[in-house]
Amino acid sequence: MSNITLYGIKNCDTMKKARDWLDAHKAVYVFHDYKAAGIERPVLEGWVKALGWEALLNRAGTTFRKLPEARKENLDEEKAVALMLEQPAMIKRPVLARGDELLAGFRPEQYAAFFAAKSAR
Repeated sequence: MSNITLYGIKNCDTMKKARDWLDAHKAVYVFHDYKAAGIERPVLEGWVKALGWEALLNRAGTTFRKLPEARKENLDEEKAVALMLEQPAMIKRPVLARGDELLAGFRPEQYAAFFAAKSAR
């Protein structure tokens, strides 16, 4: 069983790029589709603690942009977490987790450094 989990949603261009990168580098990981399977509050709250809610809330996505303006105003951690639990598509993707190490978003150089750190252990 892999100790690396790739969180995201199945039909996302950025997710495809991340999965392609992982597969090309023969990384062993488990995929968790948080749109289909949801995300548990303690997991999301741990991510928020580690990365900050601003880094995790996908404001550029369609789901967030379609929200009524009143729901987008005066955001804070509590409101952002509630939105992401209600609509997991609002969570930035992908989130790559290895134990308590996390990456949000996909950049090939970030992934290369993340996996280089693993092999250096």
